[in-house]
Amino acid sequence: MPNSCLSIPPMVPAFEHEGLFAPRCIWVNGPVIAGAGPSGLAVGAGLKEQGVPFIILERANCIASLWQNHTYDRLKLHLPKQFCQLPNFPFPEYYPEYPTKYQFVDYLESYAEHFDISPHFNETVQSAKYDDTFGLWRVQTIRKTSSNPFDQVEYFCRWLVVATGENAEKVVPEFGGLEEFGGHVMHACDYKSGDSYSGKRVLVVGCGNSGMEVSLDLCNHNAEPAMVVRNSVHVLPRQILGKSTFELAVLLMKWLPLWLVDKILLILAWFILGNVEKYGLRRPSIGPLQLKNTSGKTPVLDIGALQKIRSDEIKVVPGIERFFPGKVEFVNGEDLEIDSVILATGYRSNVPSWLKEYEFFSKDGLPKDPFPNGWKGKAGLYAVGFTRRGLSGASLDAISVANDIARSWKEETKQRKISIASRHRRCISHF
Repeated sequence: MPNSCLSIPPMVPAFEHEGLFAPRCIWVNGPVIAGAGPSGLAVGAGLKEQGVPFIILERANCIASLWQNHTYDRLKLHLPKQFCQLPNFPFPEYYPEYPTKYQFVDYLESYAEHFDISPHFNETVQSAKYDDTFGLWRVQTIRKTSSNPFDQVEYFCRWLVVATGENAEKVVPEFGGLEEFGGHVMHACDYKSGDSYSGKRVLVVGCGNSGMEVSLDLCNHNAEPAMVVRNSVHVLPRQILGKSTFELAVLLMKWLPLWLVDKILLILAWFILGNVEKYGLRRPSIGPLQLKNTSGKTPVLDIGALQKIRSDEIKVVPGIERFFPGKVEFVNGEDLEIDSVILATGYRSNVPSWLKEYEFFSKDGLPKDPFPNGWKGKAGLYAVGFTRRGLSGASLDAISVANDIARSWKEETKQRKISIASRHRRCISHF
């Protein structure tokens, strides 16, 4: 990172700590960005283009660690590529409409290289809080290096960008008797493929996009999946009339109110998919777009799992009552013998565990103000990647954040130069 990013300007006190385990202190002449996923990279690219120095802190050893380390092999983007590209860098033309996870990771690597973004890897933010005395953010981290796995660093900066995302930590609900089950249990974030599950009876807990796709993948590897459907869920075709369902929804919302677009989508889905409720997939009482806006719950875009459900290759089962050795009992009193459990139970933000701020973010780690107003807080605090609108929403917020910080940074830099020049003139006049 350029020296201008890490220098200590005259108006900021030089913070020093003594002692063997005291953190090293670094002044950042620009923002600190927490997270090197798509959101953090997009902010970095926007700042880079405007000449603003910054650093990106990433706890993993690579960019987009969720995509690289915690997704299954068959994963593809659920939306067409034009809705998933980051600012000022389109996908290659030869990419398919729905790129694979490997293609998406390659795209992000190219993005970072194109904008010359070099995150600080293996550096975990432990806490971040605003210091009212100096008007700065204090960001404490632990950096793992080959010589010191617990190297403590404290950064001081005027701006802090939270880009750790909505899916930073896996959600693992508590189930009675799970410790007695005796079979293999894993979260979907650790699932790669169904290669090792051939002939196995697998309980997939969760019926979102991950639960559906994991169940489909297990079927394709000759396993016997049973999928827990505890709550209602919207299942939509991935494409309608040759267009992606998302693209069609975006087009309709330009002319029609959201409630009417929801009705149109559900009618078209019924014609294409039929009545899914007879297979145990109850639809919510409100439409898919309204549900997404209010609760962040994404509708399932079917890519083949529904056909497997119709043929009973994927068995739909109700909520779990408790586990027993080698089997599970459901809330309807029935039980099922199983060999393994895969928890497709989702993810959550980890912001409350490290950000010491209680006005901008809720206790769930999401901005209190909904999109499009949830990107800017007070005292130089920003958020990107919490819109519940995927990569397109993150890109819009990244542009707003980069432009806002750049304006402030350039104004402060200009004032600093004027102040230095003024002191210099007074000095010459005195002598």
